[in-house]
Amino acid sequence: MTDKSRNTPLYPKSHLLAASGIAALLSLTLLVFPSSQVEAKKTLLPLEIESSSSDVLADKDDLQPSLVTSERLAVEKPLEAQSTATQAAKPAPQRETHITVANGDTLSSVFAKAGLPDETLHDLLASNRDARQLTNVKPGQIFHITRNDQGGLESLNSRLSSLESVQVTRTAQGFSVKRDLIKPATRQAYARGVIDSSLFVATKRAGLPHSQAMELASIFGYDIDFALDLRDGDEFEVIYEEQVVDGKKIGGGSILAARFTNRGKTFSAVRYTDRQGNSTYYRADGSSMRKAFIRTPIDFARISSRFTQARRHPVLNKVRAHKGVDYAAPTGTPIKAAGDGRVQLAGRKGGYGNTVVIQHGQRYRTLYGHMHRFAKGIRNGSQVKQGQIIGYVGTSGLSTGPHLHYEFQVNGVHVDPLSQKLPMADPIAGAERKRFLQQSQPLLARMDQERSSLLALNKR
Repeated sequence: MTDKSRNTPLYPKSHLLAASGIAALLSLTLLVFPSSQVEAKKTLLPLEIESSSSDVLADKDDLQPSLVTSERLAVEKPLEAQSTATQAAKPAPQRETHITVANGDTLSSVFAKAGLPDETLHDLLASNRDARQLTNVKPGQIFHITRNDQGGLESLNSRLSSLESVQVTRTAQGFSVKRDLIKPATRQAYARGVIDSSLFVATKRAGLPHSQAMELASIFGYDIDFALDLRDGDEFEVIYEEQVVDGKKIGGGSILAARFTNRGKTFSAVRYTDRQGNSTYYRADGSSMRKAFIRTPIDFARISSRFTQARRHPVLNKVRAHKGVDYAAPTGTPIKAAGDGRVQLAGRKGGYGNTVVIQHGQRYRTLYGHMHRFAKGIRNGSQVKQGQIIGYVGTSGLSTGPHLHYEFQVNGVHVDPLSQKLPMADPIAGAERKRFLQQSQPLLARMDQERSSLLALNKR
């Protein structure tokens, strides 16, 4: 080997400079970006550098396996990191869900909205018979549902009505179902109304429920015939109990005190419960509102025929005495016993059809004819209380339409039930009088105050 050949470099100087620059750049990159992608570049760059010199590098095909392996590393590592990050960011299952029932919803669709499996509803209904009450869902009803870590039903509760809720809890044996009855609070309220068409319309306008309209008619039914005596301009006022849940009125209770002005005459009544728990209405002075007989045995019916000694019979077409009063009413309208007594007859009686006859003590007897059917328990010899339902209006016997034929007898003589002076019930007992006044006077005073405030407000 000559000296010339010993001093001559193996590679051109330009190649060596380029390689030195690339190496320096690679070192800087590794220091700044020590990532998995950089690791891949560490493998690739030397191969690319070496491929620039055909004297040293092998064939391109020999380098392919290293290139493929490096690219796979560069792709797989970021995907694995991305998958781990996605799992970490995925939210945990929501444990509590509140579902409001919409129109057309069923219990099945409610469970679906809550994300519960289809078999959950089947398991619930199969494991506890009481769970079937949940199937009667109503629009606006809210289901509060809690799921366990596996997404199954852990517990459920819902308000079925204003007075009832249900609680479902998962147990080792399946599901337990518990009903909770909500006891409403009771408060006093005042209402006033004026009759311009009917008692029902006036009470509804005053905010009283139907049950209290019926109670009002029952309280004053001894003095006022609500089928005959009402006039436009008659007025009433009441202090009554109402039931509330969460501050919301859900129903009415008993009337505590009331006034009714009929044809210019005012009647007052106060409810009193004695020490034995018996409740009765008395006048302000303690005399009984209750008479031995109610004036009419049927509520709000129209008088179709009065008591008379000469009336042409609509079926027989003969003039004969009509010894009672007929009240026209729809079939099925309840008929009440006019007073306490014993049933002498509950069966067929000639042209009267299905008939009940009641004996009241020694002097009085009442008859109720043309019934559709008898009330449960009404039979010969049974005892009945005043106001008890004894049957229902019909058209049995000689009748051209559904109505009640009512007769009243005193010592075996027929009298006009509408004009007969009825005997009074006993007044409040002397031992109870002081206690009665302590309860009644504040109620009557409040009714006066409420009336004055309402009338003053209306004048403004």
